[in-house]
Amino acid sequence: MNKKLVADIMVPLKEYPCIPETLDLRGAIAEMAVQILREGRATAPRVALVFDERRGELLGMLRRRDIMRGLEPRFMHSGSLDYQRKVFDVEIDPNLAELSYDKTVAGIRKRAGRLVREFMIPIKATIRHDDHIMKAINEMVDQNTSLLPVLKDNRVVGVVRSVDLLSELALIMNS
Repeated sequence: MNKKLVADIMVPLKEYPCIPETLDLRGAIAEMAVQILREGRATAPRVALVFDERRGELLGMLRRRDIMRGLEPRFMHSGSLDYQRKVFDVEIDPNLAELSYDKTVAGIRKRAGRLVREFMIPIKATIRHDDHIMKAINEMVDQNTSLLPVLKDNRVVGVVRSVDLLSELALIMNS
């Protein structure tokens, strides 16, 4: 079996969602609606890379759940986790829920104008294009992340995702 490198399985940067920190959440959702084609199968990205558009510098990443956190009503993320759970621990009259639907949607639309930089998370780790895929697996597990930016000559050239690494592991186990 040949030594499999990160470059062999990475998604090139031009095929992956890259967004500026000044984009709003509405725009981020649209950018993440793309399909990535890899070896005959299409997958939707779970993470977008966030860049400083003036300098081209990688600043962080934005996950789907970060977008949802940004769209969530304020009362949902204030207070303790126990408090947040109690909010839903009541019987709600279905008619009242319908009355508040328009207000809820209006709030989501308003919050969709918030900027990506408010919700992006820092990059936990990167990997080099010429590293072995086993190093990428170790790094993902160690850093508890599902995506690693791939560097070549200190420039981001792509990403390696856990889904691609898992596919490679399946091939290794079955060969």
